[in-house]
Amino acid sequence: MSTTPPAARRLPHGFLLGAATAAYQVEGATGEDGRGRSTWDTFCSTPGMVTDGSNGDVAIDHYHRLDQDLDLMVEMGLDAYRFSIAWPRIIATGRGAVNRRGLDFYARLVDGLLERGIRPVATLYHWDLPAELETAGGWTERATAEAFGEYAAVVGRALGDRIPTWLTLNEPWCSAFLGYSLGVHAPGVKDPGAAFRAVHHLNLAHGLGVQALRSVATRDVEISAALNLHPIRGVGPGAQEAIRRIDALRNRIFTGPMLRGAYPDDLVADTASATDWAFVQAGDLVTIKQPLDLLGVNYYFPEVVRLREGGAAAPLAPSAYPTAEAVEFLDPGGPLTTMGWAQDATGLLELLGTIHRDAPDLPILITENGASFDDQLQDGRVHDAERTAYLASHLGAVCDALDQGINVRGYLAWSLFDNFEWGFGYTKRFGMVYVDYPTQQRIIKDSGAWYASVARSRTVEPVPA
Repeated sequence: MSTTPPAARRLPHGFLLGAATAAYQVEGATGEDGRGRSTWDTFCSTPGMVTDGSNGDVAIDHYHRLDQDLDLMVEMGLDAYRFSIAWPRIIATGRGAVNRRGLDFYARLVDGLLERGIRPVATLYHWDLPAELETAGGWTERATAEAFGEYAAVVGRALGDRIPTWLTLNEPWCSAFLGYSLGVHAPGVKDPGAAFRAVHHLNLAHGLGVQALRSVATRDVEISAALNLHPIRGVGPGAQEAIRRIDALRNRIFTGPMLRGAYPDDLVADTASATDWAFVQAGDLVTIKQPLDLLGVNYYFPEVVRLREGGAAAPLAPSAYPTAEAVEFLDPGGPLTTMGWAQDATGLLELLGTIHRDAPDLPILITENGASFDDQLQDGRVHDAERTAYLASHLGAVCDALDQGINVRGYLAWSLFDNFEWGFGYTKRFGMVYVDYPTQQRIIKDSGAWYASVARSRTVEPVPA
């Protein structure tokens, strides 16, 4: 159910309040200044893969409207801005020659943030893999992880003197399972075995990326990954078994190797019909388990699951949860976003509590949280009361977590702008800033004005339900 904070809540000193975007979703300029093609350029050019047939060629033209957008961040009082760096803008084919014009763009972005007193939070990989690497097998190949380490070193050398917070990967679960098993994200493959190979090579890329950044950064940096973790809730007979199986495939498949240096034994056993994990080589898990300064957490909704009656007679393909066909996902009930996701701030508090229990010394940065609604521009305004209530309830949950002694360092709302929403194209709006796509006009929504007031006052005010 949706909740709102019952009374005004003060944010602690030093708490980061900001917003997030991703390169392919906002930048545009996909054919300019030496940028190579990405796997998402290829995916979008395939008929039927994107709901409205659109692509990120222009997106919201952030590449050309950088100063305007930076000034808008100041207007909204943001402490921090999370952006991603487009790998093909830096190394067009994934390995080899470095594109200085690409690095210059991100240098201007970072310098512009610092000049305005906004903390840069950089993500090295938010899904736009260079197309040539995908042609060679993408994340199913160890060479892609090795190339990522090289890329991380290039970016770290260029910007590691100015960026204090780095994230290696964004939501590797989506890259692996939506990209290689369900096939609804780039590269659009439907092969469970490929998905598990992708999982491991993404984990390996994370470890190599952390090592590379630490070796070249010339200032103190904090490094993590942004994982889309979910609280898993079960109902009916066998609820705990359903929870265990989905928690392994959704959460522990990444937190296990990253935080504990091992894939969970139950995960390995559960997935034996799809993979033997033979691609895990000696030393890989040591490389993956790099010391982290915090954990980046993307939260949107809890999962509700139960065991199917009588189990599953045969695999249900394609699936985002290969080998878990005996588990079915239930309607969570309550209000939903236009993505069909539950508006449930209690899940965020539950998730933060679980992370704190399992890794009590690891600070948490909420790297994404937000909601899509059917926003309408009327008389120059966007009255998105649902989003305001959503943000208020989730910030209220963060305040509850802080009261419980959970070390949450900050909250980055998704998203600063309406943008290209991957397989949904421009049909979903997550932004606190409305973008009129034909004119590229930016209009701060009511939710954005509310968020700016929180940033100025450092107080989360209650919002009427």
